[in-house]
Amino acid sequence: MNYKTEEYFQTLHKKTLSYCPGKKMDKTTLLELLGDFQNKEDVSPPYVIESEDVSGYRRERYVFHTTQGLSAPVYVLTPKNGRKKHAVVLALHGHGYGSREIVGLTEDGQEDTGNDGIHQQFAKRLVEQGFKVFAPEMIGIGDRRLDEDKKFNRPHSCYRMAVCLLAAGKTLAGLRVFEARQWLDKMASFSDVENRRMGIMGFSGGGMTAAYTAALDERIKAVVLSGFTNTYQASILAEEHCLDNVVPGMPAAAELPEYIGLIAPRPLFIESGRHDPIFPMKGAAEAVEYLRGIYRQFHAESEIVWDLFEGEHEVNGKEAYKWLRKKLQAAGE
Repeated sequence: MNYKTEEYFQTLHKKTLSYCPGKKMDKTTLLELLGDFQNKEDVSPPYVIESEDVSGYRRERYVFHTTQGLSAPVYVLTPKNGRKKHAVVLALHGHGYGSREIVGLTEDGQEDTGNDGIHQQFAKRLVEQGFKVFAPEMIGIGDRRLDEDKKFNRPHSCYRMAVCLLAAGKTLAGLRVFEARQWLDKMASFSDVENRRMGIMGFSGGGMTAAYTAALDERIKAVVLSGFTNTYQASILAEEHCLDNVVPGMPAAAELPEYIGLIAPRPLFIESGRHDPIFPMKGAAEAVEYLRGIYRQFHAESEIVWDLFEGEHEVNGKEAYKWLRKKLQAAGE
């Protein structure tokens, strides 16, 4: 017997999507869809809980506060290059064991001299390029998992957090974007940060947070999105993804590249693994083509770059780091 399960969800899938080239997406709509987390409190300034001199840079771990009693550990990597002011990058990890994974540490905090993994220690690579780097622990991952998930060594708390937030009319994506914008505030308060030269780089779920944060916050002058740029049709609604990607109403309001396109005309570097199974190449190509059209409208097509590399769901960085250095250098001139 045909219970029409497949037909029902295919119809629902088509109705959910609204990929209409030429539609105007705006930042107010994006902010409303992500949810409101604007309940700020008077909080204490950041303070250091770890400090270590490493070859070529200093690695410190701070505690930053965000909203309603929430706090987060944030690695701050400062190059030892004798400069009084540094271009700065907010580095946002994806699923894994957290910020330690991108600063070159093992899960238990030891120096990682083995396999770089899918994150390729990209915060460490950025500080080696001369950037001051802030690498926060994303809520729901690493040290910011729920206690029960830590107890049973579950890899993350995204599902339980996302369900709780959705039930309250909010989203995990929205909370992460709100926190990222608070971290930009904290970054700007450091005396050795050159605020005119502020960039962001995110991988996978961190790429999602980086994209929406950059779309909303024009303090960010250059953006690197790794392992994220795609379409709802080809990726988020077609593959097995974490619930942190779900924002009610977003696919109905616009396709994913339309939200990313709010970054235009600021410089945008996209890297995609040719064999990425969850953000597939076909969807990435469609998204990039659409984004190029948006940048063309601003007469800024040269400001968007796509690096399609031989790899899977992983950071590449070989071209991205050099590009980011060039663009942030130009932003300060």
